[in-house]
Amino acid sequence: MRFHMGVGLLFASVLASGPHLCGQDLAAVAQNYRPRLETNLTQNIVPFWFPNTIDRTNGGYILNHDLEGRPKGPGTKMIVTQARMVWFYSRLARAGYGGREYLDAAASGYRFLKEKMWDPRYGGFYWQVDVTGEQKLWRKKHLYGQSFALYALSEYYLATGDKEALDLATRLFNLLEEKAHDKTYGGYLESFNEDWTPAPPDEMSYMGRSDFKLMNTHLHLLESMTCFYRASRLPLARERLLELIAIESSAVVRKDLGACTDKYRRNWEPVLTGNFARVSYGHDLENIWLLIDACDAAGISNYPLLDVYRALFDYAMKYGCDEDQGGFFTSGAFNKPADNRDKTWWVQAEALVAALQMHRLTHDPKYLRIFEKTYGWVEKHQTDWKRGEWFEIVTAQGSPRGDKASIWKSGYHDGRSMIECLEILKAQP
Repeated sequence: MRFHMGVGLLFASVLASGPHLCGQDLAAVAQNYRPRLETNLTQNIVPFWFPNTIDRTNGGYILNHDLEGRPKGPGTKMIVTQARMVWFYSRLARAGYGGREYLDAAASGYRFLKEKMWDPRYGGFYWQVDVTGEQKLWRKKHLYGQSFALYALSEYYLATGDKEALDLATRLFNLLEEKAHDKTYGGYLESFNEDWTPAPPDEMSYMGRSDFKLMNTHLHLLESMTCFYRASRLPLARERLLELIAIESSAVVRKDLGACTDKYRRNWEPVLTGNFARVSYGHDLENIWLLIDACDAAGISNYPLLDVYRALFDYAMKYGCDEDQGGFFTSGAFNKPADNRDKTWWVQAEALVAALQMHRLTHDPKYLRIFEKTYGWVEKHQTDWKRGEWFEIVTAQGSPRGDKASIWKSGYHDGRSMIECLEILKAQP
């Protein structure tokens, strides 16, 4: 794995550079943090994934690496992370990091999705295949996976201008409209058999009970519809985007709590029994900035939703933020401090973007303070400067755990976080 020798020295100099800039304006924060985030992205995150995880034999990506970043074998290929890597390389190229090499990396995954994971008979993407793509290990369709395919195809088109990719994205969008859109209650039904007949209501999928609607699935439908609308400019895509904005800013928000929950009946009645009465701080923070981006794409003002954004952020700060060391814990029961006090890589990634986006809207310095404290944690503890990438989990005891790459972990969360934060910081004079 290739890493630049100067990363460790630069990191050491950053830690020794004196106090944070808490309370100062965004321009000052940008001057300090922009080179640090660029280093994390270009000299730590990207070199872990590129070119080592590209499957030169079968296409797509091999994502099966242990805590030390060592390959654990070919593994399997799942639609969520295969699509996320297509998105990642496409977004890298479109943001101006590298050029042809990342477009080629994206093309490898795009071809694998199109040729090996697309169902030629019924349409849509299989959930999971073997490393070659020839064996279809899980043929059923779930909207969580379909959403990431739509996200990847749309971003690939934006990066390359490949009309074939946009045509496939449009075909998928129309299929979801026909088979999954809930015209009675809004949003989407989620779990289907291979032929798009509804899965049995009590069947357990990778995402839980098949008859539930999830805040999590609709959150990612929001991001994919945002990207698809930017790519296609279809009026119906904008209609669905506005519907998803309403769902993620209202239906999934427990108004008496100021936070979101995940599980719902078809009519959006919340399911709060057992372990479902919990708050995932990372999903709420991710929801904030994805809603901001969706409103921007749809051409509507964010300010009518600002009270919702503030409530979600304040709840996460009150119960999930580590005020001592920085960063956010994983989850907790209602109106209680976090009881899952692991720090997961994707939670930190989404918190960073949400904090900068909230400062961009409100100019409230508390969001810059949270950004600085969270990135301080990431830089010191979550980032593996020796072997690349971010640790999946840092436990409450301070020990790194989990895999560097798996069917659930790719370059999407932390890579996207660095790209999106840098986009905001670069806009400063």
